[in-house]
Amino acid sequence: MDAFFASVEQRDFPHLKGQPVVVGGSRRQRGVVAAASYEARRFGIHSAMSMAEAYRRCPHLKQQTHRMSVYSEVSQQVRDIFHRYTDQVQPLSIDEAFLDLTEASVERGETATRLAHQIKVDIFAETRLTASAGVAPNKFLAKIASDIQKPDGLTVVQPHEVIDFLTPLPIKKLWGVGPATAKRFHRLGIKTIGDLRALELEFLVGEFGKAGLQYYELARGIDERPVEERGQAKSVSTETTFSQDVRDPAELSRVIKSQSQSLARRLERHGLMATTVILKLRYSDFDTITRSKTEGPRHRDPEKIAALALALLERTEYREKSVRLLGVGVSSLTDDDAPVQLTLFDES
Repeated sequence: MDAFFASVEQRDFPHLKGQPVVVGGSRRQRGVVAAASYEARRFGIHSAMSMAEAYRRCPHLKQQTHRMSVYSEVSQQVRDIFHRYTDQVQPLSIDEAFLDLTEASVERGETATRLAHQIKVDIFAETRLTASAGVAPNKFLAKIASDIQKPDGLTVVQPHEVIDFLTPLPIKKLWGVGPATAKRFHRLGIKTIGDLRALELEFLVGEFGKAGLQYYELARGIDERPVEERGQAKSVSTETTFSQDVRDPAELSRVIKSQSQSLARRLERHGLMATTVILKLRYSDFDTITRSKTEGPRHRDPEKIAALALALLERTEYREKSVRLLGVGVSSLTDDDAPVQLTLFDES
């Protein structure tokens, strides 16, 4: 979907059409931008930017508080449209998904390109929102293609076009290449995917380990991962950004306990259990750290989540450095009724 949250706001509030719009928290409480309309992006505003910086770049910015229930409802409308065409739908987020249209193309006697176009038409007709699509031989290529002609774009990459399509793209387009890895590539003189493709596999593995093989294959358009239907979440987390930096242990403890209660309720609602607890801290200097601890048996007990998170807190520098953001999460999730491997001496 194109600028999803912001586009929903512009749809529902006509006076916002054509205006620079952001969805996010209050700048007075150190809010951040969750989504920016294309009009706002012209000012260099993007998601994860502080709301204060967004207003500095565009003083006449229109700010909307997020309405997750509305966005979720629209997201479900879009998912329903996807499932009219194929059951092979792999959601990536609330506004993005992979679809395998191989069987649908055969059954309907239509090309994947034609089906993608019709899906876009259906989405606009039923939601009054635009979506951009990429049609390609695999997920990696389709993901890149979907970003090429936003908003309301449709980019097709035929098998014989793969190398020409990838060659000029910046190295950061590769999955797994974040800012730090991109800098490493730049130091090696690698700025484009075409530059990367000139490197030997042995060199890439020596330089980047197992990730080197992935970079080698992606640079050649190789991605054999299938589209997988909705699977179980890998982790669940919640975060709090403080309006003022916090160093008081009692306040941090209170927030951790509240977040643990929230996580436990979410786990129960989705029928999940966890064994790993994760603590995230962002200090006042924006240094961000995470700590985790795995401890069985699996559970969703809020008191146990809080106890583990508080123990992890003691492994941080919160007594020396004030805290700007605090988050608690759980991972290693399994279903309620999933079988459990007991240890030899487990008496449960």
